[in-house]
Amino acid sequence: MTKVLNITTRSRVEFIDVTDRIEQVVKEAKVKTGVCWIFAPHTTAAVAINEGADPSVRRDIINWLEEAIPRTGNYQHLEGNSPAHIKASLLGSSRAVIIENGDLHLGTWQSIYFCEFDGPRRRKLIVKILEG
Repeated sequence: MTKVLNITTRSRVEFIDVTDRIEQVVKEAKVKTGVCWIFAPHTTAAVAINEGADPSVRRDIINWLEEAIPRTGNYQHLEGNSPAHIKASLLGSSRAVIIENGDLHLGTWQSIYFCEFDGPRRRKLIVKILEG
């Protein structure tokens, strides 16, 4: 089963918790054991799994990325969004999560994030459920 989720971002850089939406896709698939692939088909966005209970962790990650890869610098890309491409490359465009007993097998504090680095935009997130 493959499902495309529409994501609307509101800021240039933001992490959107999509865990509930992905869990819903898993429930709809009715797969008890398998893998859930999550893929962002964009060169300036990423998918991450990290702390979900404390929003300051997201802010800390964003702040670190902004400091390490500043908006202005000696970039050659003509569109002016090289930092977004670099951040997306570092975090990665996909993640795989094990499905056990019909549920995502995430750690107690883990959440899944769509990471926007060149917003605001309308984006897509592709979720593929593989049984087995």
